[in-house]
Amino acid sequence: MTRARKTPGRVAFVGSGPGDLGLLTVRAQELLTRAELVVTDPDVPVEVAALVPETAEVRPAVGEPADVAKDLVNEAKNGRSVVRLVAGDPLTADAVVEEAASVAKSTIAFDVVPGVAAGTAVPAYAGVALGAVHTEADVRGSVDWAALAAAPGTLVLHASASHLAEAASSLVEQGLAPQTPVSVTTEGTSCAQKTVDTALASLASDAGDLAGPLVVTVGGAVANRAKLSWWESRALYGWRVLVPRTKEQAGAMSERLRSHGAIPVEVPTISVEPPRSPAQMERAVKGLVDGRYQWVVFTSTNAVRAVWEKFAEFGLDARAFSGVKIACIGEATAAKVRSFGIIPELVPSGEQSSEGLLAEFPPHDDILDPVDRVLLPRADIATETLAAGMRERGWEIDDVTAYRTVRAAPPPADTREMIKTGGFDAVCFTSSSTVRNLVGIAGKPHARTLVACIGPQTAETAKEFGLRVDVQPDLAQVPALVDALAEHANRLRAEGALPPPRKTKRARR
Repeated sequence: MTRARKTPGRVAFVGSGPGDLGLLTVRAQELLTRAELVVTDPDVPVEVAALVPETAEVRPAVGEPADVAKDLVNEAKNGRSVVRLVAGDPLTADAVVEEAASVAKSTIAFDVVPGVAAGTAVPAYAGVALGAVHTEADVRGSVDWAALAAAPGTLVLHASASHLAEAASSLVEQGLAPQTPVSVTTEGTSCAQKTVDTALASLASDAGDLAGPLVVTVGGAVANRAKLSWWESRALYGWRVLVPRTKEQAGAMSERLRSHGAIPVEVPTISVEPPRSPAQMERAVKGLVDGRYQWVVFTSTNAVRAVWEKFAEFGLDARAFSGVKIACIGEATAAKVRSFGIIPELVPSGEQSSEGLLAEFPPHDDILDPVDRVLLPRADIATETLAAGMRERGWEIDDVTAYRTVRAAPPPADTREMIKTGGFDAVCFTSSSTVRNLVGIAGKPHARTLVACIGPQTAETAKEFGLRVDVQPDLAQVPALVDALAEHANRLRAEGALPPPRKTKRARR
């Protein structure tokens, strides 16, 4: 009998791009999520490294290129799916080129997934239009300054602060005008990106204290940067915004904040847990199947999730809602219901709150409504406003605890200190419980921190705790809340109450 051979794996050289997670290619994400071993560079962005599954082994690339390549080949021969994760673009780094050449000499198949190159991405994020002709060079090693100065189009230089003086003096010596416009960007494509505008003559003095790898663009195109500076000019650029939401729910808000340039800091204030006793929910689900209810009213996405989880336990699906009308207190909750293939009959067109729903909820009619009962699955700490209002309209209410909200553990000490001392520019509250629990576990936000509340009840709770409510959107939705905060920041900036979202030029020292 012939012994079966182990099927060899593959090696993929994957570029992480310049920093912004949104620039990672689809192919790179696919390979990372399927990898069994990831051999990574130390300067790969943290957000990219976080995509590696917990089941994968992660190790640093250590040693000479030949040593790294030997390790990659051996692991692939053992049948593992190997990703060599490289900061930037793999085949633009000389050491990685050597690794790929060594792997190519073996019998192991390999792939190369390019990353978006920092030399083009960072100027684009800084608002510099490179055009069709530009020249890129790394000036941290040996440089032919004469050839570089004679090159056509805009120059894109990779440097560190210690190389700026030499670069400026050498280019001027080779014929470039001292007044030639220059922009210097650090932490390019991240929410901490900073760009300094200067000229060759003052390059070292104006940008000499910038840390980390720098991308320096030199040439006439830099003079038009202000017109195209879309990244650093966003309304909340560089703001630290506190997101007091559960880990499961923080993602959408954080992503929206990033789109406006903010740096979200997620601090879970509540944990959503099942009710202590499942009996109430089990009776409610049985009642749905038996036709006990005319309406089901969902007040939150957590309530929707809790009901569907209970459906799964009993092997039910959306058909259990046959003949039942569904009302949702807001668009976010309605979207969660629609994700299960069901269209709600009622979503308030006005204020998205208990009062808004009550204003549009129909009274019970003995002729039109053969069943007079409403199922109201919600949190254990929900107020009585909605249930009492429906009873006044003639409905019988089954007010069922679908989930419990439990106060989360306090955040780290440095986060608590930032909250109390004004280290956050803004905080976004999405429910009364997030207000109560944040104050309970971390203290009241400082008076200089802008407070944004998703709706009137949340705003009222914030005021009860002595907070000044600065922002409240017309629509009680997370996107609307974040957008309203951005509009408020722009309004304050126009009134001179805030500094501009970025500095386009540093003061001369």
